[in-house]
Amino acid sequence: MLILTKSVFAIMIGFLCSVVLGLILIPALKKLNVGQRISVFVGESHRKKEGTPTMGGLIFIISTLLTTAILLLTNKIEYTTNLGIVLVVFIGYAVIGFLDDYLSIKRHNNEGLTEIQKLIGQVIIALVFFYMYISNGGQTALVVSTLGIHIEMGWVYGLFILFLLVGGSNAVNLTDGLDGLAGGLSAIAFIAFSLISMVVGFEDMGIFTFILAGSILGFLVFNTHPAKVFMGDTGSLALGGVMSTIAVLTHREVTLAVVASVFIIETLSVILQVFWLYVFKRKLFLMTPLHHHFEKLGWQEQDIVKLFWVVGLVLAMGGIFFGVWL
Repeated sequence: MLILTKSVFAIMIGFLCSVVLGLILIPALKKLNVGQRISVFVGESHRKKEGTPTMGGLIFIISTLLTTAILLLTNKIEYTTNLGIVLVVFIGYAVIGFLDDYLSIKRHNNEGLTEIQKLIGQVIIALVFFYMYISNGGQTALVVSTLGIHIEMGWVYGLFILFLLVGGSNAVNLTDGLDGLAGGLSAIAFIAFSLISMVVGFEDMGIFTFILAGSILGFLVFNTHPAKVFMGDTGSLALGGVMSTIAVLTHREVTLAVVASVFIIETLSVILQVFWLYVFKRKLFLMTPLHHHFEKLGWQEQDIVKLFWVVGLVLAMGGIFFGVWL
């Protein structure tokens, strides 16, 4: 009962902090002319979004950090090494995203950090995480006990972590193309990981993910169609990186593939499109990531988001069952 109370309190405080901060931060971003530059390759329906404030990820990032600090100071949650690791990764990827957004705005185009610069930053944060993880006695085996899987990976596990964090952060970033899409899917995924973490004995991770989920829900008040603010790379890179981190710390790496399936499908659509163009000299999809394919088919933005949310919710429920069962 106490854990349930803490969980409800965490998600509520995160939500309220996010809403209040959004009411303060969005007008400030407008005054600073922190507007999103829309790619010339997207449809006309997106052109009217030009100038919508970006860097909105600061809303749920600051809210999450503030709520976590409040709960720590009031002894509602206990500081653990795992919590410290999560915060380092969360802030680290947020900083990379912030720099990317800042440079895009400063240059008045949609190009911030180069792909190589961004990749180097993501890899550095992943390596820092791996060092902290190993120093804290983290296992280097991939385990799915009920399936009889126990693969000792040794130093190769470091490469696996690198793949998860870099891939995860980029996957959420690619999915962030429609109002509320990445935010809604992320909230669903984090609630799933919150429940899994609580059941399998990682209360610290459970409370943190409830805080983050609540903060994202508060952000969605302003990000659903028509969006008043975009999360930008500031938010998307942080969400993807921390999602993978929590999966590793709770030893639910395989579960991540289920809970985050929509993000994975979006990423695979881009990879398949490139492969198809290279091999067959024609497109497999009308446009990628996949949500843009549905737009080209004539679907309304809100309908695409609803479909993806429903699919994400169903997969998350399957992920909860699998994550607790394994």
